[in-house]
Amino acid sequence: MSLVKITPAIRTNNITYAVRDIVVLANQVAKSGKEMLYLNIGDPNLFDWQPPKHLIEATYQAMLKNYNGYSPSSGIKEAVDAIHDEAEKKGIKNIQDVFVTTGASEAIEICLTALINEGENVLTPTPGYPLYTAIQSKLMTMENPYYLDENNGWQPDISDIKNKINSKTKAIILINPNNPTGSNASPEVLQQIIELALEHNLVIFADEIYDKLLMDGKKHTSIASLNHEVPVITFSGLSKNYMVPGFRIGWGIISGNKEILQDYIEAINKILRARLCANHPAQHGISPSLKGDQSHLEVAMTKLTKRRDMTVEMMNSIDGITCVPPEGAFYAFPRLHKVSNDAHFVQELIKETGVVVVPGSGFGQVPGTQHFRIVFLPPENILEKAYKALGEFHKKYLDKFESK
Repeated sequence: MSLVKITPAIRTNNITYAVRDIVVLANQVAKSGKEMLYLNIGDPNLFDWQPPKHLIEATYQAMLKNYNGYSPSSGIKEAVDAIHDEAEKKGIKNIQDVFVTTGASEAIEICLTALINEGENVLTPTPGYPLYTAIQSKLMTMENPYYLDENNGWQPDISDIKNKINSKTKAIILINPNNPTGSNASPEVLQQIIELALEHNLVIFADEIYDKLLMDGKKHTSIASLNHEVPVITFSGLSKNYMVPGFRIGWGIISGNKEILQDYIEAINKILRARLCANHPAQHGISPSLKGDQSHLEVAMTKLTKRRDMTVEMMNSIDGITCVPPEGAFYAFPRLHKVSNDAHFVQELIKETGVVVVPGSGFGQVPGTQHFRIVFLPPENILEKAYKALGEFHKKYLDKFESK
């Protein structure tokens, strides 16, 4: 009997995830015995970071009390109420629904699935987190990237957004603070996005998973707080602000005009019910996290600011590399001015130095530009070693591959 290969679904053809895909090469290089310096995955727990103790204790106690079965599909009442209260403190009003999910990623996928039909499109920030393009590929939607303006602190380019809206556009995604650039959108830009959403009947997907990680005294503005009628789904979770990405606890907050949202909310809840629930014990850590001691954030921002400053200074000291200072999260997105292929640059960097970053092409970028993403979570001694190696390699790379 002849063997016939099983053909995978067409929807998987264009799914890529640069943050994880680059690990395949890194693992191959690590087998050679080379010291690896990982600056590629935004996981604080790989380095010198700890979650708040009261979060861990609350989750542990929940397991001891045998909260180990299913929870309500949208989450336990204590958690949902805490998320609702936190949203109102941020100025979000007219809240229609709150639901807890397996990380913010699941919330995003559920909400896109409940809204977008094949052939329709969502305005997606570029550079932006590759999860969004992966989900849209799976849903077989049309790509519709809008650009962030590097010359304006990586703010969303409003004129580009206007030009990209068409009859098949259903929503606009905003990642704020942004991954991979670390930018923090201004209230003025957010207001312009709201006006476009209202004019064209778009849902705003506001990914605010890093909203408590702002440097230099900067403030974060939730876009939903600026207008109580525009349909917004605000996504967040425990992963980054409370440093438990492995807990996979996130949520969505639906706000805006009830009449225009009610059918969409029911569609979201159909999916929520079908997948049962998020991690039940970990949900008991949501309320203590949001309502409890926040001192870990002060410690975190002191460390992150110092590491951000080192990153920007050392990147900008390399001839041919510039770096816009990030204001939030823990990412930087330096530009390679003399390199013609960022993916090749990163591959060679990993093979020769063991420094693992992610090519900018994995996040999207303005055509003709080349970047790479740095995660500056590691301690200063690791960052300094990695940046020195990167600077030395950059010069060698230009001599070998870019000299004419």
